Amino acid sequence: MIRILLAEDDDVMREYLARALEKSGYAVTAVDRGTAALPLIEAEEFDLLLTDIVMPEMDGIELAQKAGEVRPDLRVMFITGFAAVTLKAGKAMPQARVLSKPFHLRDLVMEVDRMFEVGEFAGLN
Repeated sequence: MIRILLAEDDDVMREYLARALEKSGYAVTAVDRGTAALPLIEAEEFDLLLTDIVMPEMDGIELAQKAGEVRPDLRVMFITGFAAVTLKAGKAMPQARVLSKPFHLRDLVMEVDRMFEVGEFAGLN
């Protein structure tokens, strides 16, 4: 089973994202900030880091960069509601995907499926 580490500081958004991904067959561990995610990345195996960019204590870009040092094969997808940080994320982590808010939960699941070429969307990219 594909394991996703979700870092999202908005409680409602975190719950919705985790529930949608779990219903689609993914194992999700959810935390409310980057500083909570980093020890998990060091201690456990995850296939995807799904992180908000703008968070307190440690932003998603810094989290992804530190995660990449520990787990170079960890895939990264950023979610953000700020257009300006989308460009910053693309420059900092060009191999990462960026999903801009607002988005439909179906779009999130479709993008994750594409990253792992699973589900009904396999082979569409």
